[in-house]
Amino acid sequence: MENKIFYPNKEISKNALIKNMCEYQDLMDEAKEDYEGFWDRFAKEKIDWFEPYTKVLDESNAPFYKWFIDGKLNVTYQCLDRHLNKRKNKAAIIWEGELGEKRVLTYLDLYYEVNKTANLLKNQFGIKKGDRVVIYMPMIPEAAIAMLACARIGAIHSVVFGGFSAEALRDRIIDAEAKLIITADGAFRRGKPYLLKPVVDEALKEGCECVEKVLVVERNQEEINYEEGRDYLYNELIKTESKYCEPEIMDSEDPLFLLYTSGSTGKPKGVQHSQAGYILWAQMTMEWVFDLKENDTYWCTADIGWITGHTYIVYGPLAAGATTIMYEGVPVYPDAGRWWRMIEEHKVNQFYTAPTAIRLLHKAGEKEPLKYDLSSLRVLGTVGEPINPDAWMWYYETIGGGKCPIVDTWWQTETGGHMISPLPGATPIKPGSATFPLPGIMAEIIDTKGNPTPKGEKGYLCITKPWPSMIRTIWNAPERFKKSYFSTCTKDGKPVYFSGDGAMYDEDGYIFITGRVDDVINVSGHRIGTAEIESVIGHHPNVAEVAVVGKPHEIKGESIFAYIVLKGEDTKAEEMQMVQEINEMLVKDIGAIAKCDEIKFVPGLPKTRSGKIMRRILRAIAKGEEIKQDTSTLEDPTIVQKIQSCML
Repeated sequence: MENKIFYPNKEISKNALIKNMCEYQDLMDEAKEDYEGFWDRFAKEKIDWFEPYTKVLDESNAPFYKWFIDGKLNVTYQCLDRHLNKRKNKAAIIWEGELGEKRVLTYLDLYYEVNKTANLLKNQFGIKKGDRVVIYMPMIPEAAIAMLACARIGAIHSVVFGGFSAEALRDRIIDAEAKLIITADGAFRRGKPYLLKPVVDEALKEGCECVEKVLVVERNQEEINYEEGRDYLYNELIKTESKYCEPEIMDSEDPLFLLYTSGSTGKPKGVQHSQAGYILWAQMTMEWVFDLKENDTYWCTADIGWITGHTYIVYGPLAAGATTIMYEGVPVYPDAGRWWRMIEEHKVNQFYTAPTAIRLLHKAGEKEPLKYDLSSLRVLGTVGEPINPDAWMWYYETIGGGKCPIVDTWWQTETGGHMISPLPGATPIKPGSATFPLPGIMAEIIDTKGNPTPKGEKGYLCITKPWPSMIRTIWNAPERFKKSYFSTCTKDGKPVYFSGDGAMYDEDGYIFITGRVDDVINVSGHRIGTAEIESVIGHHPNVAEVAVVGKPHEIKGESIFAYIVLKGEDTKAEEMQMVQEINEMLVKDIGAIAKCDEIKFVPGLPKTRSGKIMRRILRAIAKGEEIKQDTSTLEDPTIVQKIQSCML
């Protein structure tokens, strides 16, 4: 089925922003012929500038590229103020809690709430331009409001996923040197309350002297501890603040936010995004990839703790003047029909979710969608990892009724927005393929010296020209930024951005992503560095050595598989106890997403004579595949057979 092509729905094509592949190719040609002119045209067309820029692109200090030099703007003006003339009564955010509560914030409502919160941050907490604010929140409207309030006054927000542990939160607070934490008492998941504020309390016990105050939103009215002089209740303080707050005038290259992503070195990386380039591409991709229309209702199921939530729940939809849905809970509460019921009720037009969720819902209730009217859907999207053909077909036929194009988007935290994706009115789609680069994006599959990779062969997926929404640096680590992204591949003698992913072209030039080429595991669309997991496991007193690999998983995409060498003799009972202890350590230090699905205790690890662990061998063993590597070069060639015997 991978070679079957699904052509765009004629009705969608007729009204689409980009109607066919000729229009797509015209845009690609425009960018290739005059790259800066292409971006200049859209920057002038899309952004409401306070002061115009004097230069489109500055490459003088590559790879620290700068865009729209000297331009002045405010991202919240782009997302809110400029819509008030014709969209003030249009729903900006439709929120639904897991227990069924609903809130609708119009553009005027959201404008007022953001201004009040911005004033609160300025007036009562002394937050100013350039200060870092950590947001550790559930999926409630106040999370989006907090992000926008920071942007309103020029503070740099760092959103930390609400499932991360106190230790993971602490690491991010310390690295960003955050002055303020915005959190909530808790939220609901699977119908039950869970607490967030105690995690913040634990994180602040040591090493977080930079934090002066904690602002707490009441969500589920759980009893929590308040430390006098440090902790403040948002719900009370916000009542006295003014609805008007002048937006801070920001330079196009001022930082907008930090978002920490796992790295193969174990230490999370603070990905830094700028103002103008980020919001421009967020808006353009929102309009192009989802074929957005004025009266559409759009729903992305991500969490704001990830880049997908930043770009395609908050900034992109609001910049485009869309109605965006936020949902608090899990897809199967109270049953596997929850999401389909919401699509029917809200008449959702674009639905954007992860292959993990699609596989879960397919397995939990294959026939469940048939109970609901999903006819409002026009575009379906996937994000986070490649989608397998079986899940693709169920999504296409059962959810989309065979009429909705599936935009299988490839992008990263570092790219800021979509890079490779079908266009719903134009692109013929192959299941499992992200298809082609978006207009203006020079994505290529090459070898390390920049030579094109022949069709059918794996290569390195690189972006060979800078683009406006790209990562600017790693916070406080410029050398790490260069080494992480610009040290692997070159083209025409110049370093180019390497995504870390492998990919290949098929015979028709379609791009298929083949997965990470470094040691990062993609669990349910969330990237986790193997070094980060190994570091935690290595702290167990009985662990001598550990190696972690990813293994294909029917629901998650990849699961975490750990090989552990113990320090001494053990029994099966002790091993079972250790599995429990190790997973408890992982949950505590990283979060529940880092739990190992499988742990095998082995007598040793396959290493070269230089001491390098041969992970390809361990991946093959975990998958039950034939070992194709030459094992004679290993320090102990017999270790592979010994490990394999432990798998029985």
